[in-house]
Amino acid sequence: MPYNEYDALLVLSFGGPEGNDEVLPFLQNVTRGRGIPDERLVEVGKHYYHFDGVSPLNALNREIISNLEAELTRRGTELPVYFGNRNWHPFAEDAAAQMVKDGVRNALVFATSAWAGFSACLQYNEDIRRIRESHPELRLTKLRQFYDHPLFIAEMADAVREAYAEVPEDRRDHTRLLFTAHSVPTDADNRAGGEGGKNLYSRQVAEASRLIAAEVGVADYDLVWQSRSGNPATPWLEPDVVDHTEAIAQSDGVRSVVVCPVGFISDHMEVVWDLDTELQEAADDLDVTVHRTRTAGPSQRFSTMVADLIAEMTDDKPAQGIGQLSVQGCTVNGAACRPGCCSEL
Repeated sequence: MPYNEYDALLVLSFGGPEGNDEVLPFLQNVTRGRGIPDERLVEVGKHYYHFDGVSPLNALNREIISNLEAELTRRGTELPVYFGNRNWHPFAEDAAAQMVKDGVRNALVFATSAWAGFSACLQYNEDIRRIRESHPELRLTKLRQFYDHPLFIAEMADAVREAYAEVPEDRRDHTRLLFTAHSVPTDADNRAGGEGGKNLYSRQVAEASRLIAAEVGVADYDLVWQSRSGNPATPWLEPDVVDHTEAIAQSDGVRSVVVCPVGFISDHMEVVWDLDTELQEAADDLDVTVHRTRTAGPSQRFSTMVADLIAEMTDDKPAQGIGQLSVQGCTVNGAACRPGCCSEL
């Protein structure tokens, strides 16, 4: 089979529990090898227990897959779509076994992350390598990062406009736009990027934020971070979204924040807990209104973008990107995207 004659697509994601009895084993998978006691994991799992142990992520990914299948059908692209996770059912290894059983030999992989870095990129490469070890007959090629794809930027810009329209009129002159993404240890961010340069994860997030703000016409905005975990003594990317909102409310008289979770493609746990719950509670105490934008994943533009990423590989379509930073990819069989990419992580 020629290299570009792909016969399937694997949507590869993080995974999440779908019931209270699944929370602890899920978190054990996420933290495997770190020696974290179960008592601590139960405490960490309170976010999931708050929602009856159900992470929104699997359902959201299935929605993305359904939309993408419809888009591929509309284009006349015959490419069956499979779904697999790193940490919970359906596991990627099980999806790969089914692919092999179905006769798939040369598949594309869409990882549900737009970014560079260890968690956002390298771990997905490791997933692909692990699958290949179990199924050496299956060739897997990961689609490239899409942090600056014009359709992603346009969709998030529309989402920001919609959120601004919800701000009460008497607060509009005292509103700040906040872009937020998952924080990572600063040491890990410093080592991310390979030939793309240091701090590629945080710089890509900053660049996407700049592009979205420019599209909307907002010059005054902040990039903040969320969802940090682990040892409090370990430096992570800052400022935290809650801390920053409290600070600007007290020092700058901000009365509303438009919060764009640019780092997330779906409204999964880090969004519905850290923003819709913790940030909202803190903002209520400050009499600050929070207007959280939607995420891009469920939209038609997002499905079109993923189909365009596929077309880059299947039909040699030109890559689309409007940012000024490098984009890593594509990755074959979990090998490094480019020489030195994330090699130190």
